[in-house]
Amino acid sequence: MHKIAVIPGDGTGPEVVAEGMKVMEAAAKKFGFKYEAKDFDFSGQRYLKTGKLVDDSDIEELKKYSAIYLGAVGDPRVKPGIIEAGVLLKLRFALDQYINLRPVKLYNAAFCPLKAKQPQDIDFVVVRENSEGLYKGMGEFKAKGTKDEVAIQISYNTRKGVERCIRYAFEYCRKRNKTKKLLLCGKTNVLTYAWDLWQRVFNEVAKEYPDVATDYAHVDATTMWFVKNPEWFDVIVTDNMFGDIITDLGAMIQGGLGIAAGGNINPRGVSMFEPIGGSAPKYTGKNVINPLAAICAVGMMLENLGEIEAGKAIEAAVIKVANNKLKSLAAGKMGYSTTEVGDLVVKNL
Repeated sequence: MHKIAVIPGDGTGPEVVAEGMKVMEAAAKKFGFKYEAKDFDFSGQRYLKTGKLVDDSDIEELKKYSAIYLGAVGDPRVKPGIIEAGVLLKLRFALDQYINLRPVKLYNAAFCPLKAKQPQDIDFVVVRENSEGLYKGMGEFKAKGTKDEVAIQISYNTRKGVERCIRYAFEYCRKRNKTKKLLLCGKTNVLTYAWDLWQRVFNEVAKEYPDVATDYAHVDATTMWFVKNPEWFDVIVTDNMFGDIITDLGAMIQGGLGIAAGGNINPRGVSMFEPIGGSAPKYTGKNVINPLAAICAVGMMLENLGEIEAGKAIEAAVIKVANNKLKSLAAGKMGYSTTEVGDLVVKNL
């Protein structure tokens, strides 16, 4: 029995989560697994009413679940950063979800903004360190509010944190077994402390994986090659900040945020799966948002829980729908409503 903690979140989050759970139910019937789900209200609406988001008692309860399924967070009525820090970052850090896993895969060439690129050209994975770096929130102001103000933001990288991320990437690359090439994406020529550590650890761990080819590229060059030659990439490993940036570029070349899903992974604990797009509040309640990313997140979650056949079947159904039905991946332009797209995936499952 899989216990799923569901966080519908804000804006269109509850709408896409509903479609994801619809597909989950259909997959459970078809592939014979059992699950139970419970909703958790960690939303802007709740924060405005109670001032509460995720507290320590919530974390202890979530540790009892098999996985977390998240819709989206972000409410325009709440100052930016409060909900993100109080829900997303709190969960990632407290549950030690130290890997952000982002498959970048083109399902339909018609939705790709790059000229002449086909699905076989865009099929790679970004492994992003998810618990350290600049997102650790360390730093200080000096002389705040004066003309001499200094803002210091610290990129905090530990040997342990870097090594476990890099080791996960090597293992994932070996298991993926595509071209078995792992690229370290960084900035060794300028960020000479953090990226000296990353490069040294990468080189040391690489010796244990002689079957995996390795390479390095600066982050600015990586973004350039994402656009020019995405077929060069298999698995990429990088830090929290750079990973945040390049995965959104990856989403665009795979067709947009409407198709992009990701996982916040603790390999020995509770992982969380989500569409990487935001809460899109302007589309709330209109039944026009694309739910495919949220449905892909369900597929990722099931594979992580050991329901490999079901997870792969969900992705295959999404590919069929993306190729044979939708006019666009953009909200309001799909040719179908949110609920109709969910129904199409179930039908093709």
